[in-house]
Amino acid sequence: MADQPEEARRLVEAIEALEAIEDDAEAARAATAVLEAWPAHHARLRELRQERVKALKAKGMTWQQIAEEALGGVHPTRAQQIAAGKRGTKRPKAEEG
Repeated sequence: MADQPEEARRLVEAIEALEAIEDDAEAARAATAVLEAWPAHHARLRELRQERVKALKAKGMTWQQIAEEALGGVHPTRAQQIAAGKRGTKRPKAEEG
């Protein structure tokens, strides 16, 4: 994660800290608290990303530039979808067998 923003690294470190809790009950309580709060934060992150992508477009960046420079190399069409607030389609889970 060396090429990731510091804030993203800190989020991963926080999850790793939860994993490092030795007491199983304490770890479960902590994970539950995070999971209960996550939906609201997930929505905020989506909104933040959408607004910043729209701001980049308004500043004159192309969808290709936004896709590569701001969104880690997604397809330019996906950059447009993010700006429009559209969620990506989820692939069906692979069958276990």
